[in-house]
Amino acid sequence: MKIEEIKGYLPHRYPFVMIDRIIEIIPGKSLTAIKNVTINEPFFSGHFPRMSVMPGVLLIEAMAQASGILIYKSLGILPGSELYFLAGVDNARFKRLVIPGDQLQLHIELMKHRLDLWKFAGTASVDGEVACTAEFMNIKEQQ
Repeated sequence: MKIEEIKGYLPHRYPFVMIDRIIEIIPGKSLTAIKNVTINEPFFSGHFPRMSVMPGVLLIEAMAQASGILIYKSLGILPGSELYFLAGVDNARFKRLVIPGDQLQLHIELMKHRLDLWKFAGTASVDGEVACTAEFMNIKEQQ
């Protein structure tokens, strides 16, 4: 999936879209995505300005956005009347700084799905080196 199709699955818009490309989707199982990190990201001007570092919370957000796409692809639906929100993060670990010029590879694995709750394991890596791991849950918006 390229960015125009991705925007059809995410409610986010600039500057908060954290996915540039989906390189593999196995509905009901996993998704692998790419986030190109550039110096033009708006957060770099205020987050450690003397040493540009991508905030860890945005690594988690990127994985959460990728998991949202996996939910919709697994259900075989486009977003519309249903929205899924990040409901919890467990066991987050940050192992490497992510800096401008890095290309993040986000790998999301579905751990379990029950009713409107989805649990995932995510890994963000750069050049095969793990930058962040976390488990997180998404839940369907309750109307």
